[in-house]
Amino acid sequence: STLMKILSGIYQPDAGTVRVNGNAVTINGPREAQDLGISIIHQELFLMNHLTVAQNIYIGREPRFGLGMFVNEAQMNTDAAALFKRMKVNIDPHTEVGTMTVARQQLVEIACALGSGARIVIMDEPTASLTQKEQHLLFKIIRDLRQSGVGVIYISHRLEEIFALASRVTILRDGESVGTNM
Repeated sequence: STLMKILSGIYQPDAGTVRVNGNAVTINGPREAQDLGISIIHQELFLMNHLTVAQNIYIGREPRFGLGMFVNEAQMNTDAAALFKRMKVNIDPHTEVGTMTVARQQLVEIACALGSGARIVIMDEPTASLTQKEQHLLFKIIRDLRQSGVGVIYISHRLEEIFALASRVTILRDGESVGTNM
């Protein structure tokens, strides 16, 4: 959790350097992390159950018209549908999030990250409440994200998941890097 908080700009590192695309960066807050293309999908989902999928994806970044006075719901739904097409999943952008399974809500969280332009997605224990079938779908999406150039930092205590997904493994213990395997 400390690593996630450093990468999201909530904490400042005591030592070391954070690099994004090879450049040393200082992340002074969540907005700066987002501007750098870093997005976090927390173990506890942060969706608004009474809003639609599209509204959750674009909350605070809604496309507008009429001198910015009106939200362009049609554009939001079209853009959300395009994100799900990119992710190769079938989710209706008009669906109210509270009616969806946890696994589908997690896919909405991934779409939120991609919709914000994330190039690095950090996933914290993403399979904690998923069934085996849902885990396989998530793993497929993670592999597709990696192939499309999105970096994925996958945090898990389940070693079988790490070995199934990772191209590089770093073990942290008490804030120290124990080792890295490529």
